[in-house]
Amino acid sequence: MTDIKPWWQSKTLWGALVTIGSAALGLAGLELGDRDREALIELLTSLGAAIGGVIAIFGRITAKSRIG
Repeated sequence: MTDIKPWWQSKTLWGALVTIGSAALGLAGLELGDRDREALIELLTSLGAAIGGVIAIFGRITAKSRIG
Protein backbone atom coordinates (compact mmCIF):
# COMPACT_ATOMS: atom_id res chain seq x y z
CA MET A 1 0.00 0.00 0.00
CA THR A 2 2.07 2.87 -1.26
CA ASP A 3 -0.62 4.81 -3.14
CA ILE A 4 -2.17 7.78 -1.35
CA LYS A 5 -5.86 8.65 -1.69
CA PRO A 6 -8.03 11.44 -0.27
CA TRP A 7 -9.56 10.76 3.15
CA TRP A 8 -13.10 10.84 1.74
CA GLN A 9 -12.39 7.84 -0.48
CA SER A 10 -11.59 5.60 2.49
CA LYS A 11 -14.22 2.88 3.03
CA THR A 12 -12.75 2.29 6.48
CA LEU A 13 -13.26 5.93 7.49
CA TRP A 14 -16.89 5.96 6.30
CA GLY A 15 -17.60 2.71 8.11
CA ALA A 16 -16.19 4.20 11.30
CA LEU A 17 -18.30 7.37 10.88
CA VAL A 18 -21.46 5.29 10.48
CA THR A 19 -20.56 3.42 13.66
CA ILE A 20 -19.99 6.65 15.61
CA GLY A 21 -23.26 8.15 14.36
CA SER A 22 -25.23 5.07 15.34
CA ALA A 23 -23.72 5.06 18.81
CA ALA A 24 -24.50 8.78 19.25
CA LEU A 25 -28.17 8.19 18.47
CA GLY A 26 -28.34 5.57 21.19
CA LEU A 27 -26.65 7.88 23.70
CA ALA A 28 -29.03 10.72 22.83
CA GLY A 29 -31.89 8.71 24.32
CA LEU A 30 -34.52 9.83 21.85
CA GLU A 31 -37.71 9.95 23.89
CA LEU A 32 -40.78 9.06 21.86
CA GLY A 33 -42.94 8.01 24.79
CA ASP A 34 -43.96 4.69 23.29
CA ARG A 35 -42.17 1.45 24.26
CA ASP A 36 -42.43 0.01 20.80
CA ARG A 37 -40.92 3.10 19.21
CA GLU A 38 -38.05 3.08 21.70
CA ALA A 39 -37.43 -0.58 20.99
CA LEU A 40 -37.44 0.14 17.26
CA ILE A 41 -34.96 2.98 17.70
CA GLU A 42 -32.70 0.72 19.74
CA LEU A 43 -32.94 -1.97 17.10
CA LEU A 44 -32.16 0.45 14.26
CA THR A 45 -29.27 2.00 16.20
CA SER A 46 -27.78 -1.42 16.85
CA LEU A 47 -28.31 -2.40 13.24
CA GLY A 48 -26.59 0.79 12.10
CA ALA A 49 -23.63 0.08 14.37
CA ALA A 50 -23.39 -3.47 13.07
CA ILE A 51 -23.52 -2.33 9.44
CA GLY A 52 -20.90 0.33 10.14
CA GLY A 53 -18.62 -2.27 11.69
CA VAL A 54 -19.02 -4.57 8.71
CA ILE A 55 -18.24 -1.70 6.31
CA ALA A 56 -15.15 -0.80 8.35
CA ILE A 57 -13.88 -4.39 8.27
CA PHE A 58 -14.67 -4.74 4.56
CA GLY A 59 -12.89 -1.45 3.85
CA ARG A 60 -9.79 -2.53 5.72
CA ILE A 61 -9.67 -5.92 4.02
CA THR A 62 -10.18 -4.53 0.50
CA ALA A 63 -7.98 -1.42 0.88
CA LYS A 64 -5.37 -1.11 -1.83
CA SER A 65 -3.82 2.18 -0.78
CA ARG A 66 -3.25 4.11 2.41
CA ILE A 67 -5.01 7.36 3.23
CA GLY A 68 -3.10 10.56 3.62
